[in-house]
Amino acid sequence: MKAYKAKIKDVLGFDDTGLLLIGIPVMSFLIPLLFFRATLSEGLMPYLPKWGISLMYTSTYWLSIRTLFIFMRRRFPEHIQVSKRLFYTVTVAIVTYFVLNVILHLFHKHDYTEVRDFDYNVASLTILALVSAIYEGIFLYDRWRRSIVEAEQLRRENMQSQLEGLKNQVNPHFLFNSLNTLAYIIPEDPSKAVKFVEKLSKVYRYILEIRDRQLIPLEEELDFLQSYVFLIKERFGDSFIMRLDIPAHLHPYQIVPLSLQILIENAIKHNVISTQMPLTVELFVENDHWLIVRNNLQKKKQEMPSTQVGLQNIKHRYTFFTNDEVVVEAASEYFSVRLPLLNPSSS
Repeated sequence: MKAYKAKIKDVLGFDDTGLLLIGIPVMSFLIPLLFFRATLSEGLMPYLPKWGISLMYTSTYWLSIRTLFIFMRRRFPEHIQVSKRLFYTVTVAIVTYFVLNVILHLFHKHDYTEVRDFDYNVASLTILALVSAIYEGIFLYDRWRRSIVEAEQLRRENMQSQLEGLKNQVNPHFLFNSLNTLAYIIPEDPSKAVKFVEKLSKVYRYILEIRDRQLIPLEEELDFLQSYVFLIKERFGDSFIMRLDIPAHLHPYQIVPLSLQILIENAIKHNVISTQMPLTVELFVENDHWLIVRNNLQKKKQEMPSTQVGLQNIKHRYTFFTNDEVVVEAASEYFSVRLPLLNPSSS
C-alpha cells in the first residue's frame, strides 16, 4: 500500500489523500448552493438529499479526472511531452465528460422545473475545470520546485568538483617545491626542518578538512595562510614579503576556501622574485567589505599567456553566495584582486 501511494505521489507530484477526503465533500456541499439555488434556510436535514446527489456527481468527475491525469502522466512522462500530454488530457477529458453525463443521468434524472440542464452542465464543467486546475497546478509547481532543487544541487556539485580540482592542482606543484626546500634545509638546520614539516603538515591537513565546506571564516583562512607563507618564505627568503592588515572584528566574516592561497600562488607564478626584485604581497580591507590582495607587478617573460583558471574558479564560486563580483585590476605597477567579505549571518 505504501509503495502504491509513493508511486501515485511521484506521478501527481503530491499525496492527494487529504485533498480527496476534504475536497470532495466540501465541493459537493457547495455545488447546490452555487449553481442550483439551494439554501440552508430550512436546516441541514432537508439539504442532505441535494448534498448526496452532488456528492455522487463530484466524486465521479473528480476520481475520473484524477485517474485520467495519472494515466496521461505515466504515458507521457518526459518534459518535452508536456504539450502532447495536455492535448490528449483535454481531449479525453471532454469525451469523458459527455460519457459520464449520460451515465450519471441514468442514475439521477432531475425533475426540478426550476433547474435547467444548462445549470447541470455548468456545474459539471466547473468541477472538471477546478479539479484539473488543482492537479495540474500542483504538479507544475512540484516540477518547478524539483528543477530548482536539482539546479542548486548541480551547482553545489560543480562547485565541489572545482574545489577538488583546485586542491588536486595545488598538491603536486606545491608539494614538489616544498620537498625540494625541505631537502635543502635538513642538512643545514635540522630544527628548522622539523618546523617546516609541521607547517607543511598543517597546510595539507587544512586542505583535507575543508573538503566539504563551501565557505570558511576569514580567521581560519588567515591561520592557514600563516603556515603557507612560512613555507613560501623558506623557499624565497627575504625575496618574498607578506604584509597583513586585517582588523580583528572582521575575522568572523567568510570567504571561499583557498582563495588567498590561489592569489598568492598566482603572484609567485607570474612574477619575477629575486633579491634585487622582491615580491611584496599585501592583504588589507576596504570599507569593512572588500578584502584586497595586491602585489607589485614584475612579470616573467612567458611564451604562453595565463589561463587564469584559479581566478575563474574564485569568481565562479563567489557567484553562488553573493551578487558582489570579484574585481581584478591590473595596473602598470601592481596587480590586485578584490574579494567580497561575506557576513556570516547572511551567508
